[in-house]
Amino acid sequence: MLIVAERSGRAMRNPARDAMLAHATAELGRGWVFGVREALDAAGAMIGPLIVAGVLALQGGYRAGFAVLALPAVLTLLVLASAWRQYPRPSDLEIGEAVPDRRGLPHAFWIFLAGMGLIAAGYADYPLIAYHFGRAHVVATAWIPVLYAAAMATEALAALALGRLFDRFGLWTVVGATLLTACFPPLVFLGGAGLAVVGVVLWGLGMAAQESVVKAAVTGMVGPRRRASAFGLFDTGFGVCWFLGSLALGALYDRSVTDLVIVSVVLQLAAIPLLLATVRRAA
Repeated sequence: MLIVAERSGRAMRNPARDAMLAHATAELGRGWVFGVREALDAAGAMIGPLIVAGVLALQGGYRAGFAVLALPAVLTLLVLASAWRQYPRPSDLEIGEAVPDRRGLPHAFWIFLAGMGLIAAGYADYPLIAYHFGRAHVVATAWIPVLYAAAMATEALAALALGRLFDRFGLWTVVGATLLTACFPPLVFLGGAGLAVVGVVLWGLGMAAQESVVKAAVTGMVGPRRRASAFGLFDTGFGVCWFLGSLALGALYDRSVTDLVIVSVVLQLAAIPLLLATVRRAA
């Protein structure tokens, strides 16, 4: 019940958050705004588990570890309240928008969502990767969470770099990131410890792209008045594809790790033509 409540809160929060941030992109750059947001998010995802690990190392137990995390939760609410007072209407940050408001969502949005849906379906989640590391003894058990922290560090740095690249090259950044991240499945599921580390880094790069430049791309396709609903629809479609893909990849893992790798790579590469079609339509 707590997990469902947490995910539901995230689902309600994210589209509105992304729509508010989008108002600042005209001045600061779409890629950079969402890159900074994702970098901060990934930094928190890296620091939080390390805090809990530190409490556990001091024999504090899980109860004390989660109690300590109440402090950043309270600080989050204080920062949000301060932002609300300073910027009660985020739309006032808009200084000029080249994207016209339309009655419906443009065709480029749907093509882009289809492409990203394929990537979501083929993208193995870290719990499955961690399970494989432990079952196949790819790395020592103690190193599995360390590799996740490394992936989060990669995600934070990559989000900043991808944001800058998006502001210069646009949707081609998403295409390039997809070509790179399609290489991670054979590295993490078929390689040894060294290749697994490289694969985890590429996995973190893909996570950075999905939460930064992908959102920046949606911002450029949809007018200000429809962005919140567009982000919500995009997250819904992406999440459904990820859910179905995760079920399929988990079933494939029990059957053949090689089959899992093939399906994962093929699905991600199948998104490339749709992303290229989005580039043409967006232009």
